[in-house]
Amino acid sequence: MNRSDLSNTALSVSNLAKTYVNGRVALKGISFAVEQGDFYALLGRNGAGKSTTIGITCSLVKKSAGKVHVFGIDIDQDFGRAKSHIGLVPQEINFNQFESPWNIVINHAGYYGVHRTVAAQQAEKYLTKLGLWDHRDTASRRLSGGMKRRLMIARALMHEPRLLILDEPTAGIDFETRLSMWEFMQELNQQGITIILTTHYLQEAEKLCRNVGVIELGELILDVDMKSLFLQLSQETYVLDLVLPAKGLPDRLQGYMRLIDPTTLEVDITRGSSINQVFETLSELDIHVVSIQNKSNRLETLFMELLKNEAESIRASQDA
Repeated sequence: MNRSDLSNTALSVSNLAKTYVNGRVALKGISFAVEQGDFYALLGRNGAGKSTTIGITCSLVKKSAGKVHVFGIDIDQDFGRAKSHIGLVPQEINFNQFESPWNIVINHAGYYGVHRTVAAQQAEKYLTKLGLWDHRDTASRRLSGGMKRRLMIARALMHEPRLLILDEPTAGIDFETRLSMWEFMQELNQQGITIILTTHYLQEAEKLCRNVGVIELGELILDVDMKSLFLQLSQETYVLDLVLPAKGLPDRLQGYMRLIDPTTLEVDITRGSSINQVFETLSELDIHVVSIQNKSNRLETLFMELLKNEAESIRASQDA
C-alpha cells in the first residue's frame, strides 16, 4: 500500500501475522483498511483473531510480521503519536474498582498529557453524557455492570481520540442500556470519530456499522460494505401482524406464506421480489398489516453461512 492509499485511512493493516511462542497461529497475514469516519464491524468467533488484531494495533501484543498504520503513522516508527489517536475499550473491566469514576477518567487523561483543567471539563462532559455524573464520587465497584461498561467508554474518550476501538462494549448488559449506548456510539461517529466494533450481538453490527470484516481461524474471509453483504441473502422471512384475524390463505399462497396464528403471518421473500407485492396480494384478500419485522437477524444468517462455507473450504483443501 503506497502513501497515497493511507491519506484517508484511519487504520491500515497489511499482511499482519501473529504466531505465539506455543506455536499457535493467531493471524495468517490479514490485510484490511478502515477509512476515516467509518463505523466498521470486525466479526468472528471466539479465538478467530479479532482481539489479537486489536492488541497489536494498540501495542498490547507483539506482531510476528506485517504492518499497521494509524492515520498514516507506522506504529513501528512512532507508536507514541499513533497511540494518541486511539481510544480503546477492552472486553474486560480493567480499572481499579476501588477508585471513583472521576479519578479513573482524570488519571487516564493525565497519561496522555491532558491538562487537569481540560481533563475536568472532559470528565464532566463524558460522565454526564453516559449517565455517570451523579455517581462520579462513588467507588466503581458499586456500579452496575452497565455503568462499568459506560465508564470504560468515558475513560477511552478523555484524550479525544480520532479512532475508537470497542471490543464487545455491550457484553452482558441489559437491552435498554445497550440501546442508549448504541445512540451514543452513533452520535460519536456522526461527529467524525472512526469506530471499530467487535461484537457477538450481530444485530448490533447490522444496526450501527457500514462496513464489515470477518475473521475466521486467523484469516480475513470477508471485507465488504453491509449493503453488498445483504445482497448475498437468497431469502428473508418477515413476520406480519395483522389488523384483524385471518380465516385462512388461498392454496396459491401456501408455498411462501404461513399463518402462525389468526393475527400473525410469516412471509418468505426471495431475492428480487418486493415486499410491496406481498402487501398488494394481501390487500386484494382484504387482509391488512399493522406492523412488520424480520423474523431473524439477517447478519447472523449470513455470518453462519460464511463460517459454514469457510469450514467446508478448509476441509476440501485438507483432503486434496
